[in-house]
Amino acid sequence: MKNVIFKSVPFDKHLVTLALESGVDAVMVEKDQVKTVQALGRVTVITPEDMPVVELTEKADEATAIKGIRDGQNVVLKKGWEIIPVENILAQVETLALECESLDRARLAAGILERGCDTVVVLPEGAADLKQIVSELKLSQGTMDLQTAEITAIEPTGLGHRVCVDTISILKKGQGMLVGNSSAFSFLVHAETESNPYVAARPFRINAGAVHAYTQMPSDKTTYLDELKAGDEVLIVGADGATTISTVGRVKVEVRPMLLIKAAITTDTGVTEGQVFLQNAETIRVVADTGEPISVVNLAIGDKIMVKTDEAGRHFGMRITEEIKEG
Repeated sequence: MKNVIFKSVPFDKHLVTLALESGVDAVMVEKDQVKTVQALGRVTVITPEDMPVVELTEKADEATAIKGIRDGQNVVLKKGWEIIPVENILAQVETLALECESLDRARLAAGILERGCDTVVVLPEGAADLKQIVSELKLSQGTMDLQTAEITAIEPTGLGHRVCVDTISILKKGQGMLVGNSSAFSFLVHAETESNPYVAARPFRINAGAVHAYTQMPSDKTTYLDELKAGDEVLIVGADGATTISTVGRVKVEVRPMLLIKAAITTDTGVTEGQVFLQNAETIRVVADTGEPISVVNLAIGDKIMVKTDEAGRHFGMRITEEIKEG
């Protein structure tokens, strides 16, 4: 996830308002406009003096930028930078900011050497792309490789505490959260985007599963569903593997009848199995291999669904190398 700063120099109130609505991390204005921006909303306001600009016109400019960064300055490379000089700088420093005047340049800045810069400073001429830049650089978590698994068992298991995750986002068909008994095998549990004659859609909600289950989180972490709380950022995954971030608005833990659902992936090298406990209700859905949501009450043995496999082994949600078996 990148930091996005909007540079409104010269000052333009309409563009600053757009920046605030877009969700930038900070706004850069001249010193005499700082209080004006602070009156518009809670946002970090910086000035050009806080981020000295270095223009890359010759080889010596790379050394100037590197020295400034190592001396603790928040150096930003002036628009017009080229990839090779930026690569040379990135290889020698921990942080780097780049000016960008369009969505294409922001995408390029974020991907140089696969790591990309840490901060994108969007110039006024890039204002039309600002919302998309923020969406891609701050919310997108890249693309995840999902696999197809076959349902092998569906068993009623009595009552249990299940976790309903209400986000502050309107989710789309195909999106949900990855949940499972093991961090090595998680099921794509669909958001409640679909309506039926009895219940209206709740597209902000994922009825995610039992309290003990793992869910995949941003930054390659996991957590137990029971540990989620308002304000936490959760990983939202689409049927196509595209990922984004949403914020938890509310968590509801209630006793409900549950199902134990088991699935397996069979390859030439063997069988990988996983399981998850989900509420036994029509509104709870997993994602079929077609990308369509399928209710757990209509799920049948042999159905193909979308899952994510991984290496087992987590400690406080962080990936570790350890011999471990979860079932």
